[in-house]
Amino acid sequence: MRVAVLRWARPPRAGVVVGACLLSVAAWAAAPAVAASTHAESARPAVHTWHGRPVVEVGANQSNNWSGYNQGNLETGKSGGFHSITGDWIVPTASPHKPMESEYSATWVGIGGGCLDTACSQTDNTLIQAGTEQDVNYDPIAGTSESYSAWYELIPNTSITVNLTVKPGDHIHVDIHENQINSENWSITIQDVSSGQSWSDTNISYQSTYATAEWIEETPVVVAVSVPPTVGFVPLPNLGTVTFDPGTVNGASPGLVPAEAQQLVDLTGSPEATASAPDSDTDGFNDCSYASSCTAPAS
Repeated sequence: MRVAVLRWARPPRAGVVVGACLLSVAAWAAAPAVAASTHAESARPAVHTWHGRPVVEVGANQSNNWSGYNQGNLETGKSGGFHSITGDWIVPTASPHKPMESEYSATWVGIGGGCLDTACSQTDNTLIQAGTEQDVNYDPIAGTSESYSAWYELIPNTSITVNLTVKPGDHIHVDIHENQINSENWSITIQDVSSGQSWSDTNISYQSTYATAEWIEETPVVVAVSVPPTVGFVPLPNLGTVTFDPGTVNGASPGLVPAEAQQLVDLTGSPEATASAPDSDTDGFNDCSYASSCTAPAS
């Protein structure tokens, strides 16, 4: 059987063709094609994780790829748009939820890509974002290992892994802001407060709608280059409780409200991650993996 050459700089929007076979991926049809970090594992095909996708909303405050908080410019009092965002979290330890399974996660903040209101009547296809990735990599010969990295992404371009070593327990601070309002010129800083290291780029050109802002725990779509190829949503590792706190938008407290929360569910509707209510000063929350409820943090 002849195998087509697959180039993953931009994955197909509707499917992956191998010889005469078409593997349909309906969710890609409505989302920009984006790429993220690559994990090459021995005795396994190359695996590509696509963590920079807009929200895949499946019901009231439920998504197949996002858990966390999403604010939109159609909400009352938020019509001015979003030009800066910050977020802090502790890099979670990724452990297997199930044995002999590769599992992937990304923790990030961004502008764009989310729901424009709490009912998610409209979504946005631009997204500038940065964060950390925490993965469990299963190899039938070498066994299970974990990997951690920091990255940023400008949809629809591929994500870029930055030269910053992160490990579980590190305090991460991410700042994304437009250098001048409506200039389409941005700065991104990823700071490892624990180690004192940081990475930044202060001259990034990106055309945003400024329509949404979010603090998210995500499970990506994974493409395994094999015969036949494997394409689809993947499970989240066990991450325990990830605390996002504090966060800001446009230089001020975001004033989070419970209606802005997203719960991550798998394709059967079972919860993979649940966001708590906001803390008392409404600038943070907890996100609990494999839980149907989650307690808010102290402010």
